[in-house]
Amino acid sequence: MEYDVRRVRSDFPCLDQEVRDRPLVYLDSAATAQRPSCVIGAVERYYSTYNASVHRGVHALAARATDAFEGARRSLQGFVNARSADEIVVTKGCTEALNLVASSYGSAQIKPGDQILVSTLEHHSNIVPWQMAAQRSGAVVRPIPIDDAGVLDLEALDRLLRRPTAVVAVNHVSNALGTINPVKEIATRAHRAGAIIVVDGAQAGPHMPIDVQALDADFYAISGHKMYGPTGVGVLYGKLDLLRAIPPYQGGGSMIHTVTFEKTTYAEPPAKFEAGTPPIAEFIGLGAAAEYVLGLGRENIVAHEHEVLEYGRGLVGEVEGVRIVGNAPDRCGILSFVIDGVHPHDVGTVLDTEGIAVRAGHHCAQPLMDRLGLAATVRASLGMYSTKEEMEVLVAGIRKVKEVFL
Repeated sequence: MEYDVRRVRSDFPCLDQEVRDRPLVYLDSAATAQRPSCVIGAVERYYSTYNASVHRGVHALAARATDAFEGARRSLQGFVNARSADEIVVTKGCTEALNLVASSYGSAQIKPGDQILVSTLEHHSNIVPWQMAAQRSGAVVRPIPIDDAGVLDLEALDRLLRRPTAVVAVNHVSNALGTINPVKEIATRAHRAGAIIVVDGAQAGPHMPIDVQALDADFYAISGHKMYGPTGVGVLYGKLDLLRAIPPYQGGGSMIHTVTFEKTTYAEPPAKFEAGTPPIAEFIGLGAAAEYVLGLGRENIVAHEHEVLEYGRGLVGEVEGVRIVGNAPDRCGILSFVIDGVHPHDVGTVLDTEGIAVRAGHHCAQPLMDRLGLAATVRASLGMYSTKEEMEVLVAGIRKVKEVFL
């Protein structure tokens, strides 16, 4: 199927507007993506026609809501190719999913003297929960180094794995550089050393196919709003035997089986980890987003985004005084750069006057910025709706920045 980006853009109403009297160029999809009309409609239909809680009521609206909610779970099962829908835990976001694993698996399985390996490429959400788990258990968090291009050093990982290791935590795609990590290779090394692998897939979900069985990931976290779904929702995939083995994260609501004042027994996964009323409308919307992405064909999205990204990298790289940050051979979605003599925040401010939305800062990846010797970068991040023409507008904006400051 031919990928028609103009047709795709017509599905995203927020893109069709002017900002600062100029057509919006939205290059901040790594922070949050725009939503297609089908996602907006799914959320609106829930609130307009069958708003009810799930898994509790016996009336018609409750049944419709539960059917839609569990249908979304099956959509996400297909999206990541999990063996069972019971391996799909609904969370309030990717960060909560990672905290769930760090808390529950950490309390049950991480011992004093263990180490937890996290890559230098990590977002704070895949660092801080492990530091908290280490503080509780007496374990140690150690970073897996990278080279100057932003590629993980797998030989260093092998050396680190000679020590007792409970967890290897990596992202699938770096939110700051766009590096695609070789998760399958890392999983093989981690399992050989007796560790589990936890994958932050927040930036992979919108850009590339995910097959948790092929990757042999033990846990895999997804963010809803970065893959064209609503905010306030995410997914944790976990191997069923692991979900059964670890304790619940929070108590209350549908996570129980029986309760007495003497003892509580817990429901089977995934209900065991879904305390309280879940984000119902948001998860139904996320199911619609997953079906939308699958309907377009992820191989088509990958090819389109790769073409736009490489076109943009070529244009930006030709501008004197501009340096692209992150040059891993396997990359997607992210174009980070710095302009000599201009603070990234000033770059972002001037680009905004041109109608161009980017993000400037450390991207919640301060250890990575420290490793690269940078305080911040400008990050232009793509979505399925990005175009080559937008890359040309970005470069014109960069030239405007240089006129203003240099």
